[in-house]
Amino acid sequence: MNMAPKLVIFDCDGVLVDTEGPANRRLAQWITEAGYPIAYEQCRHRFSGRSLSSVRAELIQTAGVDLGADLIERWYRELPELFSGGVEAIAYVRDFIAAVERVGLPLCVASSARIDKMHMTLGQTGLLPYFKDVLFSASMVEHGKPAPDLFLHAAKTMGIRPADCIVIEDSVPGTQAGVAAGMRVFSYHGDPMADVEGLRAAGGILFDDMRKLAGLVPLSRSASPGKGTDFKRRAV
Repeated sequence: MNMAPKLVIFDCDGVLVDTEGPANRRLAQWITEAGYPIAYEQCRHRFSGRSLSSVRAELIQTAGVDLGADLIERWYRELPELFSGGVEAIAYVRDFIAAVERVGLPLCVASSARIDKMHMTLGQTGLLPYFKDVLFSASMVEHGKPAPDLFLHAAKTMGIRPADCIVIEDSVPGTQAGVAAGMRVFSYHGDPMADVEGLRAAGGILFDDMRKLAGLVPLSRSASPGKGTDFKRRAV
């Protein structure tokens, strides 16, 4: 538990950028219009951290409601309007990113979102320069969160063993995915809508303020960090 990591993997929505509110309000609206009334709060608890394809599949199976084969394309067409009012970075997350950079640890993002969405939201917050070459999306793997595939893919590409990685998450599926990948997961619950007990049950190390994270994660320069420190890849 006290070993310094060699790679820090961030989720995006809810960890780096504050997008869960507007995104889940719109998703709740679409699901309700499709014939399955669902409140925003229910949508947050049930679908936060999930890929749209998995949300669609679950609704078909459990409610007999199909949001359509074009769900993902419709969703991404609406994103510029959805976030037209601007996107904020999660409070104090820049401070932790700066602490990671000061000790020379590699970092990356592994998100259920597509790369173009991450470019949009991270770009609006000014965080994109930290991550523009190290963005990993669920579209790159067969199974999204809560399966471990995405985190394992990120670690392998960055050249770091899963056991030497830590994950910063805020959702239950994301926490489950990180734990299943054999990584330490620090689960943020600063959002009032966070499922604290779900995060705890999933195996996350809980914290509610980004200012506390540097005290929980032992940050130090690694003697053999792997290729992640000089890895550069333009994500497309």
